[in-house]
Amino acid sequence: MTEAVVPDVTVLGAGLVGLCCALSLAEKGLRVHMVDRDAPGQATSAGNAGIISPWSVVPQSMPGLWKKVPGWLMDPQGPVTIKPSYLPRVAAWGLRFLYEGRQARIQPIGDAMHALNHDCVELYRHHLSGTGHEGLLQDSWYVHAFRDASQIDLNGPDYAMRHAVGAEIEEIGAADLRDLEPALTHEFEAAVLIKGQARAVSPGKIGEVLANKLRNMGGTIEQAAVHSILPRDGGGWHYVTETGEYFAPKLVLSMGVWSAKLLKPLGVKVPMEAERGYHVSFSNPGVSLTHSIMDMDMKFVASSMESAIRVAGTAEFAGLDAPVNQKRLDGLVGLASKLLPDLRMDDISTWSGQRPSLPDSLPCIGEVDGFPDLFGAFGHSHYGLMMAPKTGRLVADLVTGTSPNIDMSPYHVTRY
Repeated sequence: MTEAVVPDVTVLGAGLVGLCCALSLAEKGLRVHMVDRDAPGQATSAGNAGIISPWSVVPQSMPGLWKKVPGWLMDPQGPVTIKPSYLPRVAAWGLRFLYEGRQARIQPIGDAMHALNHDCVELYRHHLSGTGHEGLLQDSWYVHAFRDASQIDLNGPDYAMRHAVGAEIEEIGAADLRDLEPALTHEFEAAVLIKGQARAVSPGKIGEVLANKLRNMGGTIEQAAVHSILPRDGGGWHYVTETGEYFAPKLVLSMGVWSAKLLKPLGVKVPMEAERGYHVSFSNPGVSLTHSIMDMDMKFVASSMESAIRVAGTAEFAGLDAPVNQKRLDGLVGLASKLLPDLRMDDISTWSGQRPSLPDSLPCIGEVDGFPDLFGAFGHSHYGLMMAPKTGRLVADLVTGTSPNIDMSPYHVTRY
């Protein structure tokens, strides 16, 4: 790329957050270039459970969570694990995470999550419109399944927060649950249905489709590893990849957990942890699910994809470069067999990726303080799929000098 054909804005990172940023920028008439070491939408974005919920307003850290953590860590199949040698490095982050779950914080965080999620289904349908792949997004409910019905409390803070923003929530018994999802184990006594949302039947394919749409709008995508960024004298930014050094008048940093590494040499410290997630896909399952299922005892999700059932979950803190933990994958296979007793296991594939997690469950979105024309769009932890389209709209507004119609202070890159 030469300066004669420099785009108006370069987006570093081509996950679904970066793709939605690029599409919204292109819709405003800007020439957009993207750079990522992986194919568009095929890294962390491709591996999630596919849930797209306007009602995702409950922070990861909630009051009383600290009481559950020791039991989770002791359970080999529990939802959280920490590599013992990594514990000293993650301890400060973990304490801040628990601190963000105090009562005074959960409503402000929930409000900021709602601002990013409330119209996620409509915004995805907008991006998919005209692509011929609108069916990649399907209407769905979120089924929270309980083996002990007495554990259900619709007046508890998590369901109350969802209900307060308009979610339709219904409790059903075992017989109705079997009618709704006959493939599930009969161990479940009851379930809570969260209605009015959607699911992606192939998050990776959505990435491919949106990348092609961007190209059709004149955007360009380059596959190359990004090594560093630095401000240019006189304005704009240089970024260095494995193929050379390039100039961008405006730079959007949307590289997930790797974003913090690029900001650190600039003196910008972001307390982001690599939270490794896993999924197992069963390509010849012999059963199907109509909705997304959360096993509320073991805290993992199962959902039917285009040609498989995907079981996803677990959070592993072991560092960005830690090898895949086969025990976590084996554990998911075991959990899937208990959730779906008739599941066929003769064709299994596995995946692992790094979620970019911040202690307050909120991403970093906006111009980086002290660094004009450098915009953050990263740190979406478990919510990247659903928060991506609104993040893209907000970034496009900020890059073009339009004031967003929401309070952006909860997402400041330097809020820590």
